Amino acid sequence: MGLNAGDMVLINGMIVTGRDRMHKFLFYERPLKKDIPFNLSGTLLYHCGPIVIPSHPPLEKGGRGDFRVIASGPTTSIRVETYEHRIISSYGIRGIMGKGGMCERTLNAMKKNGCVYFHTIGGAAAYLADRVKKVVDVWKLKEFGAPEAMWLLEVENFPAIVTMDAHGKSLHNDIAKKSYANLKRLLI
Repeated sequence: MGLNAGDMVLINGMIVTGRDRMHKFLFYERPLKKDIPFNLSGTLLYHCGPIVIPSHPPLEKGGRGDFRVIASGPTTSIRVETYEHRIISSYGIRGIMGKGGMCERTLNAMKKNGCVYFHTIGGAAAYLADRVKKVVDVWKLKEFGAPEAMWLLEVENFPAIVTMDAHGKSLHNDIAKKSYANLKRLLI
């Protein structure tokens, strides 16, 4: 992937959502790719539990026009750190998006699998929902409920910054090191 830490991007195309319950399910149950109703290989996994409501009448044809996303802000990514390295490797995930970054184990999995981490805007759930153009499909809605289900969404001009890249660079680590050095300097 030709993206580097610090790149600002607008994401266009298909993304999937996944929060805690979906990550635990993928990690422990290890469903086969053929059992997942859409292809995760090469996709972007967004740490988000969107607020999705029924749409009456259906908004569009050729998708899940019976649903509309009204809020889609990122959740804190560290919550799924335990699971992410295996999910990236097992399902061919090429992008993770959330807020706050992730740890070394996930960064190593990103390096091995050509994956990057996108940090998007916390506190802007309604703004980000406007970037969702279509609900294409949903998986595990009945079993997990709307926030924890995996939603396949078509997005347009979804803003993010690459903060962890496939070369092993992490802006989160860089900022933590600089902050610690400044703190140490101030305390001496």
